[in-house]
Amino acid sequence: MKFSMIYEAQVANPTPEEERRTLLEMVDQAEALDRFGFDNIWAVEHTGLTQYAHMSTPETFLAFVAARTKRIGIGHGVVCLMPNMNHPIKVAERIAMLDILSGGRVHFGVGKGGSQQEAGAFGYDLAELQPIIDEAMYLIPKIMTQDEIEHHGEFIDIPSRPIHPKPLQTPHPPIYMATTRPDSLRMAGSRGIGALVMGFGGPEDIAEKSRVYREAWNSRKPEDQVGFRPIQHLAALCPTIVSRDRDLARRVGLRGQRFFAEALAHWYQGLPKPTAYDLDADEHLAALKQLEQEKFAVIGEDKISLHTNHGYFEEVKDAYGTPEDCIAYVQRLLDAGADEILFLSQMGGVPHERIMETIELIGTEVIPHFRAQQTAQAAE
Repeated sequence: MKFSMIYEAQVANPTPEEERRTLLEMVDQAEALDRFGFDNIWAVEHTGLTQYAHMSTPETFLAFVAARTKRIGIGHGVVCLMPNMNHPIKVAERIAMLDILSGGRVHFGVGKGGSQQEAGAFGYDLAELQPIIDEAMYLIPKIMTQDEIEHHGEFIDIPSRPIHPKPLQTPHPPIYMATTRPDSLRMAGSRGIGALVMGFGGPEDIAEKSRVYREAWNSRKPEDQVGFRPIQHLAALCPTIVSRDRDLARRVGLRGQRFFAEALAHWYQGLPKPTAYDLDADEHLAALKQLEQEKFAVIGEDKISLHTNHGYFEEVKDAYGTPEDCIAYVQRLLDAGADEILFLSQMGGVPHERIMETIELIGTEVIPHFRAQQTAQAAE
């Protein structure tokens, strides 16, 4: 079992000053994650999504974090593989360089991005991207492992070239894919790579996603393998605020969740921009339920289907609370099939001190609980 933290770099008030403050606070948090025994720090990649995600150059952020930490894993969650944005040669070079300089700590996630706002910035139609992403996904591990690469594909053309450096991990760092829907989970499983499950769905949702992913993994074909290092691994997103004060944790956590949902609805569905309101927990929950109705009206999808897939508008029991609450929630996620917990605390409107408190309490009480449990099970 692994315990990690993932970052979007959400900025409630998107001024240059607030942006700088947020990014520097994230570095402080990364150092704390390293001290308190977390396994990995993950960073997303998004372009042009004001407030929702200011993590536009994760390779720079993660390199800086690698230099400021000693042992924590460094995770791209994920690199967007649009060639105009991240050419396969440059991706392979950057991942290898970071792997060497970090001492072999890199985890390499791949994906296509999630909005036309981003795809259009680089000259693509989001609906037509998947075959381009697939070609890049299969190509990059070859670049990492071959002395020279020559590739003449449908979308990418590379004349024979030696590409340097090669990663420290052999044959290459473990590969993952961002997933939300059953088809992407099946794709990750059938291609023999890890699944980073995004979305705010609770343990029941993770259990179903784990079933879909494991079935695809167990029936995969050798010719469909991406890269040369099969990995069966399901990481579950876990929005979390932990405090000795349960009411405070619930209020702050639901505030962050509301901001996340509003920012997502703005960029993906054209609803109003988010605002970081300082209200009580029930008021935030009521606002989420109202947003749920507005979002359904815009999307025009079946309500049950959307709720099952994402869960942004529901309060998940024990996600925001005391260390004991967190332990209970994490146990449910592990029982549902999660191999790694992707804690998410850096949501818009969540103060730095609350994130640092969350990191310390998870590191001193939650992680040790499960490490002791794992040791006892191994002894038995």
